[in-house]
Amino acid sequence: MSFAEVLMWTFTVFLFFAYLMVLWTIFSDLFSDSETSGWLKALWVVFLIFFPLITSLIYLIARGRGMQERKIRQMQELQKMQETYIKQVAGSGPGKTPADHIADAKALLDSGAISQEEFESLKAKALA
Repeated sequence: MSFAEVLMWTFTVFLFFAYLMVLWTIFSDLFSDSETSGWLKALWVVFLIFFPLITSLIYLIARGRGMQERKIRQMQELQKMQETYIKQVAGSGPGKTPADHIADAKALLDSGAISQEEFESLKAKALA
């Protein structure tokens, strides 16, 4: 096997994996789009199976902007869910007032779990 053949084989494998990544992206976008009907999704899949290269290019050209917008929307929703979860777990969810935080800190102080300095620090954070 010559160096040129190895280079060509490597390039071919790279293109194949790049194409698989494009197909994966198209399929994940297609099936995560709730606005597209099932029949249209099935039609895209059939064309992707029988005419993969041209259909991929058409999909990326026709729906590329929508792919980006859907991905951004999905990331924003995931970020909101993560922030809500963190607030819930941290105990600062909606409905917790600064007075609630101070009362929790006072209970910790009374139980001896924290010192007076730590209590004052928590109280200052709650009031900030």
